[in-house]
Amino acid sequence: MERPVLDFFFEFASTYSYAAAMRIGPLAEAAGVTVRWRPFLLGPIFRAQGWTDSPFNLHPAKGRYMWRDLERICARDGLGFRRPSAFPRNSLLAARVALIGADDGWCGDFTRAVYRANFAEDRDIAQPEVIGGILAALRRPAPEILARAASPEIKQRLKAQNEAAAALGIFGAPSFTAAGELFWGNDRLDEAVAWARQRERA
Repeated sequence: MERPVLDFFFEFASTYSYAAAMRIGPLAEAAGVTVRWRPFLLGPIFRAQGWTDSPFNLHPAKGRYMWRDLERICARDGLGFRRPSAFPRNSLLAARVALIGADDGWCGDFTRAVYRANFAEDRDIAQPEVIGGILAALRRPAPEILARAASPEIKQRLKAQNEAAAALGIFGAPSFTAAGELFWGNDRLDEAVAWARQRERA
């Protein structure tokens, strides 16, 4: 019998996606749920809503709350945290590489490493040197992967991933879909995993 599947839509510049990415693996495994890692970009989603920047930058009070909230979450979950000196960072390259990782089975490890670089180490994940270093640390062929990430095939696949997210009604990150249901936010991760498990067995 196949395990139920939870689709995890994440954006590498998203603060709450960091928290979700770091705990989704063990949580889903304990529930017998398979995670399908689906990187996408919030920029096109936000532009479709008329936003030109992260809502945490557009609304300073919301931004101040978010950074303090994330600090609390990271302390609770034992995650490193250093507020990025630039926010949001360009995540295009990381998302393209993550698509390759999803094909080859190392997307989870890569994703967690990129989030640590961005939100725990304040490293610029837009830089090929940073992404290449992460790949090398994971013992992956960085030059070949970075070259493939620049290919028309991967560019088109990321565009299609964003279109799929929009078609599902996704408006922010992290988002999770299971059995036709959409859940938004790190605080809905447990509910999303439970839904995937229960609906598959129903």
